[in-house]
Amino acid sequence: MLEHLRLALLVTLMVCIHAKGQTIETDTRQPPPIDISTGWEIPSEGYCDQPYVVKTADGAWLCTMTTGRSSEGSRGQHIVATRSADKGRSWSPLIDIEPADGPEASWVMPFITPSGRIYAFYTYNKDNLRQVLADNPYAARRVDTLGEYAFKYSDDGGRTWSDRRGYIPVRETAIDRANPYQGKVRFFWGVGKPIEHNGSMMLGFSKVGRFGDNFIAQSESWFLRSDNILTEPDPDRLHWQTLPEGDEGLKSPEGPIAEEVNLTTLSDGSLFCTYRTVAGHPCHAYSRDNGKTWTKPEFMSYYPGGPLVDHPRAANFVRKLTQGPFAGRYIYWFHNHPGKSYEGRNPAWLLGGVEKDSPAGKVIHWGKPVAVLASKDPKVRISYPDFIEDDGRLYITETQKSIARVHEIPNDLLNLLWP
Repeated sequence: MLEHLRLALLVTLMVCIHAKGQTIETDTRQPPPIDISTGWEIPSEGYCDQPYVVKTADGAWLCTMTTGRSSEGSRGQHIVATRSADKGRSWSPLIDIEPADGPEASWVMPFITPSGRIYAFYTYNKDNLRQVLADNPYAARRVDTLGEYAFKYSDDGGRTWSDRRGYIPVRETAIDRANPYQGKVRFFWGVGKPIEHNGSMMLGFSKVGRFGDNFIAQSESWFLRSDNILTEPDPDRLHWQTLPEGDEGLKSPEGPIAEEVNLTTLSDGSLFCTYRTVAGHPCHAYSRDNGKTWTKPEFMSYYPGGPLVDHPRAANFVRKLTQGPFAGRYIYWFHNHPGKSYEGRNPAWLLGGVEKDSPAGKVIHWGKPVAVLASKDPKVRISYPDFIEDDGRLYITETQKSIARVHEIPNDLLNLLWP
């Protein structure tokens, strides 16, 4: 009981600190958020990031993850998989997708096709450029956001992975040519998971133009589309398209940062995306033509013309639910305060969304914020979630960069998202 009161106090404190200018109030029926320490731990090598899950053809969960024995961006960072047969309560030993003694492999995102094949997409330091960049004062000292967009695949539920490695021909654009290497070296990364949309796969990622004291100093949001990955068994025959069309990606209305884009699909065939900025608000945009063009980027609002959503420089993910009593509705993960840095990721909050008509097509209207996960330690940063639906229940994975966990979210809490 005391721990519940502490978590409730933490949520109240966060609301009071950041309520200035915010006209959307939290739900007064809000129960204490789930203490992250009660979740089921996902194995890692120490550092762990982006624990994303797909449900395999045999009903197991397959989690892919970026991990390593040192801190983020260190030598030996690589990508792994692990399987669970009991909805995240226990996991298999780690399975290397890329080994720790090879070039750095980072920010893996899984995607499962109708055949059961699982693809893993990731940033790969193909030419092992660590020393080259270390000698250049204008480039990053880390090598986990550069190289080639690579993929491997598994046809046995993630137990083993292909020896061959494929590379996606990402189209060069203005932000690449503006980087310290004029595009000869590409800087990029992706978060979340690819989605299926109108018979194709869509993957969101970020391009980097320059670096600064706070690591990435300029970024844009982009997408990759494959119109035949759902049916084509030969990886060499996959089609790839870099979107949006033209030389510029999605940007922020204010500031140079527009990154970690995340996608969902609407019932009328439109696409909706969110991405982070350093302006204290996330951005959102809609596409009515399969990602070729997008609405003018705007700070995300609770409804058209409504108050802005507050959010710092952290992952903010949107997902359309497909099972149980909430099928067809949307959830959105964010941190509910207008910070401009990487800090302030505790608690994690959810919004519940529903589609409504507009002259341009379907749009999403969002409800009141509900705190979903928290730590008693205010310095803990909870981020990079995934949302798994299984037997009508919703589970959320998250990481604090040193421990990744799974949490079952009770329907009583979810019901508050759609009163």
